[in-house]
Amino acid sequence: MENIQALRNLLAEPRKVVILTHRNPDGDAIGSSLALYHLLKKQGHDPVVVCPSEYPGFLEWMDGVHQMVIYDADIDLAKAEIESGDVFFCLDFNALDRIDKVGEILAPIAKPKVMIDHHLEPESFPDFLLSDTTASSTSELIYDFIQLMGWEALLDIKIGECIFTGIVTDTGSFKYSTSPKLYRTVASLVELGVKDYLLQDLITNSQEEKHLRLLGHCLFNRMEILEEYRTGIITLTKEDYARFDIQRGDTEGIVNYILRIRGIIMAVFITEQPTIVKISLRSKGDFSVQEIAQKHFKGGGHKNASGGASFIGLKATLKKFRELLPEYREALNRVNEFTV
Repeated sequence: MENIQALRNLLAEPRKVVILTHRNPDGDAIGSSLALYHLLKKQGHDPVVVCPSEYPGFLEWMDGVHQMVIYDADIDLAKAEIESGDVFFCLDFNALDRIDKVGEILAPIAKPKVMIDHHLEPESFPDFLLSDTTASSTSELIYDFIQLMGWEALLDIKIGECIFTGIVTDTGSFKYSTSPKLYRTVASLVELGVKDYLLQDLITNSQEEKHLRLLGHCLFNRMEILEEYRTGIITLTKEDYARFDIQRGDTEGIVNYILRIRGIIMAVFITEQPTIVKISLRSKGDFSVQEIAQKHFKGGGHKNASGGASFIGLKATLKKFRELLPEYREALNRVNEFTV
């Protein structure tokens, strides 16, 4: 991060700090936002977290989650909080369109903006940028940010729990995007007093019965394996959403089950929403799904985890995706899954 001293000076006195994260926030979005929220409160700032949409229910236990302002639930309050801000932190997103209408409110405000993110190709709107695409998560970068700012003495268990939650969820419980640096960070959080076993239990073992029934339905009735392309696809229809009463966050992680199949390199999860079709892509090794998401589905993300959208309906989207596969067959077949 450049101009780190300028940011230290800016935050040397109490400010109204607005923390923003992306629509459909996941564990990393909420974990990084609440970690920064608690950190700034300890310094005497007046922070508020504004999310475009609701957080998933499995994060209900997190300290501070009920103090967040949800734009979809209270547009007037969210707008008022944003327009009264002195400093803005943009966490876990790299472009203003990732926060939808919230981005339209933020864009014309001529106040300092800080972006902390690990996605590819960040936009140029922030005044301060901490971007590292090799980081496991934005929560890991929050830990780095604390060190850069010289705020290590402010770290406590509450902040550590938020950082740990973001790391665990974005790495799939340390299955993806790990590094020696990440494990050192996690070790320091455990040494601080974070109870890793308890948090893992809260994060992964808080599902309702319908979640397991939905997973079974996806794997038994909605999964298609295309061995020729080393690809697996799961689709969900509007009827599936009604049948299982699928709410925000209920499908989190389902796409990753496809990659448990030996020989499969790319996993695709296509869901029929009320007005759009959403595509989630995962891959192993050097095969980039980010390129597919960006080139064909107006999306993006990471090399091995990306997403996009389609406006042509579920059947047409599925047909379009299948027709793309021959273009990527050679690259898919080059991946050695045992050396990833």
